[in-house]
Amino acid sequence: MDMNGLSQLHAQLRAPRINLADFTPAVLRFQDGQRASGKLQVLSVNGGLLSLPRPINQGSQVKVMFLTHTGPVLGAAEMLSPMTGTQQPFRFVSLPVDDRRRLGAAIQSTLNQHLLNKDAAEQKWMEKLRAASSGENRPRRRMLKFATGALAFGILGVGCAFYFIRYMH
Repeated sequence: MDMNGLSQLHAQLRAPRINLADFTPAVLRFQDGQRASGKLQVLSVNGGLLSLPRPINQGSQVKVMFLTHTGPVLGAAEMLSPMTGTQQPFRFVSLPVDDRRRLGAAIQSTLNQHLLNKDAAEQKWMEKLRAASSGENRPRRRMLKFATGALAFGILGVGCAFYFIRYMH
């Protein structure tokens, strides 16, 4: 399989992810019992992206806890290489079945809502387009008919005036 085929396969296998508009609070618990707080920015069933006050050592093993609209999620994760001074990805190394189900349901419902919103926006745009293409032409046609009629009536009036002036004297 060539590289292009591999990248296409990877794209197909990649878990759906959501960008969280409202950052979701998350708590990280380290193996020594210490805790750190952060906010989730991106989330998938395989991991996510956290906004943290300061980076955590790459490879650190933590428990990640956060709340979704389908319920709480608690999973074991490995911290990956920081992207910036405040953004750091993580990957789940262990996620209990119930937590994975809640997380998957939260992601899927968010994606479904996004699609519904997108479909509604496209439908609204199509309605505006239809209204513009049919409704705006009617006044122009009416105005054109009125102007043509007025011009014809004016020419007829001028013609009649010339006729009366020429043949009535």
